[in-house]
Amino acid sequence: MTDGYQPTFDAGTPLPPLSAVHIPEGSPFSPGQRPRPTIMLDGQTKQAIETGRNRLMIVGAVFCFCFLALALRLFDLGVFSRPDEPRGAAVVEPVVERAPIVDRNGNILATNLTTASLYADASKVIDVDEAVTKLMRVLPDLSRGELDAKLRSGKSFVWVKRNLTPRQEYEVNSLGLPGLAFQREERRVYPYGRLAAHVVGFVDIDSKGISGIESRFDDLLRDPSRHGMPLKLSIDIRVQHAVTDELSRAVKTFSAIGGSAIVQDVRTGEIVAMVSLPDFDPNNPREATPENRFNRSTLGTYEMGSTFKTFNTAMALDSGTAKLTSGFDATHPIRYGRFTINDDHAKARWLTVPEIFVYSSNIGSVKMALAAGTERQREFMTRIGMTRRLPIELPEAGAPQVPNPWREINTMTVAFGHGISVTPLHLSTGVAALINGGIYFPPTLLRAETDRPPTGERVITSKTSSAMRRLMRLNSVMGTGKNADVPGYWVGGKTGTAEKVGAHGGYARKSLLSSFVAGFPMTEPRYVVLVMIDEPKGTKETHGYATGGWTAAPAVANIVERIAPMLGVLPTQGPDPATAEGILIAASAGKD
Repeated sequence: MTDGYQPTFDAGTPLPPLSAVHIPEGSPFSPGQRPRPTIMLDGQTKQAIETGRNRLMIVGAVFCFCFLALALRLFDLGVFSRPDEPRGAAVVEPVVERAPIVDRNGNILATNLTTASLYADASKVIDVDEAVTKLMRVLPDLSRGELDAKLRSGKSFVWVKRNLTPRQEYEVNSLGLPGLAFQREERRVYPYGRLAAHVVGFVDIDSKGISGIESRFDDLLRDPSRHGMPLKLSIDIRVQHAVTDELSRAVKTFSAIGGSAIVQDVRTGEIVAMVSLPDFDPNNPREATPENRFNRSTLGTYEMGSTFKTFNTAMALDSGTAKLTSGFDATHPIRYGRFTINDDHAKARWLTVPEIFVYSSNIGSVKMALAAGTERQREFMTRIGMTRRLPIELPEAGAPQVPNPWREINTMTVAFGHGISVTPLHLSTGVAALINGGIYFPPTLLRAETDRPPTGERVITSKTSSAMRRLMRLNSVMGTGKNADVPGYWVGGKTGTAEKVGAHGGYARKSLLSSFVAGFPMTEPRYVVLVMIDEPKGTKETHGYATGGWTAAPAVANIVERIAPMLGVLPTQGPDPATAEGILIAASAGKD
């Protein structure tokens, strides 16, 4: 509007068309001019706008404060918090995943499972009594006293229970208790439980190896550069199951306190099965007693009795101090000072080497050892691995107890397996070298590479090895090992029965270690099988006897019959490699 211009219109008069309205030149409403809009605000509108601006500034300041607080908290968690305190979701410390352990066929023996672990911020627990009562209903294995003390401690972090099951996690979540939270962790699980527990071992709550392979290869299994590549063992879990089953049956049948069994490949030294009873469940190692955790196969050292006559005979034959046709006087017991050496089933006559072995003559074995001499015996026992700790991949490896000094009386007792203590693994590894052609392969729990066959050390001649195979086969045909014979598999072996050392010195006559060590098939040996039973008791079926021939030998036969097909060893119908007639004819004819 311009000054002095006041247009008026009658409400009833129609407005003239715009083209008919005269607009003076220079007027702000003329076609060449456009009016600038001018907003006139009253006082109330201005006040509303100012209030909104102030509120936006306050909200912005609040957001800035919150972000600053979060940043400070993250810095505190990353720098000043305790190492064992769980982080928030954005800063969770990565869990180091252990590589799996598998058997020779790829079956998983140990692997990881992601679990939830429950912890509490005690300062945020409102009602401790209520929390304890509800948690005990869901997790009854907790200690009420310890749980109550933890929740009253006021600490910002206390573990309540590690490695919950999914169901336990769900039930704890359903309680809706303040101050409780979960952290994801890796739990080590063993799908086969007790099977091979002493071999695989177990880990602690923080997945650190405690025993067995888990301990020996702890760094390797935790190495992130391996990208979870499994560690492959020589164990065959199928064979392990069969051996465990048969050994358990023997221990139960003869009311023994324990036992040990080993199956070993004579061509590589690989352990295909290793059992120690009693055993334990590595998934719950805290429930195992020290006796259950004790590995009798590699850690326990024992006087192995007449099984050592295999080494004594091989030493005499290999050194040339005896032949299969040689004879030794076993007419009378041997007296040495206040000691007397007898035969359990004395023949009271001269015996040939095959007869000494088959009849398990202590007197004849001592005469053979004395003919070879103390130095030759000690050197041979060292060569065959009986005087040193074996390089097995387990921390639980026992060292032999050998005579020192090694005197003539020791030469006599070692000849029939007394006065020297070794582990069952020492025995099986040494016998493997006696029957495989004379090559000693160190025992191993790792699967051998097929493109790189292991290298061994020759310890006896192939001729001596052949003679030992014939003698061991003969013992299973007509000697103390007849109960171990399996038709078609040509099992050959040697029994052993030793009295255990008493608590106050001397020997406990009723506390026996009964064993049988065998190889099969004796035509071309593939495997050694050893069974040792700790303190067996005679039964009606064994006529009260608890010796190796009555207790351990039948268990070996059952094992061979079950595992041979698994290992690809088929029965044969050919001639027996060492019939009783063949050996006796060879001995009487003066042939080797």
